[in-house]
Amino acid sequence: MEGMWTTTDLIVAAGVAALIVLALILVAMWRRDRRDPVRDELMDLSTRLSQLSAGQLTAQNQISERLQAQERALGKALNDRLETVSRRVSETLEKSGQRQNEALVQLRERLARIDEAQRNIVKLSSQVDGLREIFVDKRARGAFGEIQLKDLIEKVLPPSAYRMQATVNGNYRVDCLLQLPNPPGPICVDAKFPLEPYHAIRDATDEAAQKAAAALFTAAIRKHIQDIASKYIVPGETAESALMFLPSEAVYAELHANFPDLVEASYRARVFIVSPTTLWAMLNTIRAVLQDVQMREQAGLIQAEVQKMMEDVVRLDERVGKLQRHFDQAGEDMRQVRISSEKVTVRGERIMRLEAEEPDAALPEPPPE
Repeated sequence: MEGMWTTTDLIVAAGVAALIVLALILVAMWRRDRRDPVRDELMDLSTRLSQLSAGQLTAQNQISERLQAQERALGKALNDRLETVSRRVSETLEKSGQRQNEALVQLRERLARIDEAQRNIVKLSSQVDGLREIFVDKRARGAFGEIQLKDLIEKVLPPSAYRMQATVNGNYRVDCLLQLPNPPGPICVDAKFPLEPYHAIRDATDEAAQKAAAALFTAAIRKHIQDIASKYIVPGETAESALMFLPSEAVYAELHANFPDLVEASYRARVFIVSPTTLWAMLNTIRAVLQDVQMREQAGLIQAEVQKMMEDVVRLDERVGKLQRHFDQAGEDMRQVRISSEKVTVRGERIMRLEAEEPDAALPEPPPE
């Protein structure tokens, strides 16, 4: 600290002072036998130096004690400061450790979710591969289309409104037959759409391959339309139109966007192309038509029952009239019975009076009926 001596400075000063005192003592001994003013002065000086040395030693002790007290206070302050800093560092490290543990827990949970998502992706990939295999195999693809068609129809129509794998036109088996009243009559739905040409269009890498694939696609669809029209449109047995079901919205969009000639050809052949969405809308319309037909049938039954009920009402009115006439006749009979009973009563009273009167008294006649 500035303005204060250190312990080393005090020790050096004390040594210098001791050397000076020793030198003065030697000089005093050398002049011991000589009595002169200089020696006296030196003696006085030696005495003063001794006193000064003692004072310096006292001051040195005091300064040393103060320095020790300051060192103790400074050490205590440093220890307190270090304890505070250590406690804060410990708390900070503990909080940091807790945050790291929470972050590790969250990281584990996210890793677990990522693992679960990866497993789901692997399962989905295997399912996509299986679906690709289904679309590659003609029989499996046809079964897939039939299952999707059946699922759609079962969700919308009642069981009495359709038949799966029905036989029409002698020996042709259609995927689904919508049983509608005439008109229009039963409608056949085919679900065996040729997807190989469509995949060829998607897999084509250059313009020439795309044109060749488009030509194959057009030829395959035209042939499929002609087959449906020849097999499933039977005059007198089915409706004048049939449905070609596409189990993919992408194929339906591709067909209407890039092959309008095929769509026009299907219209001319009265083979209407439907996707899952358009078939769902058509089935809902068919359900409404069936409900209307059922309501009309129920209305006819209600009219017949009302007619029978009116006949029953007429018969009831006739029978009520007969009963009323019976009631009127019974009332008349009751009136006649009352008249006869009144006559009997009057005659009884006359007989009772004859017993008290003379024999020659004439009896009053009862009132005429």
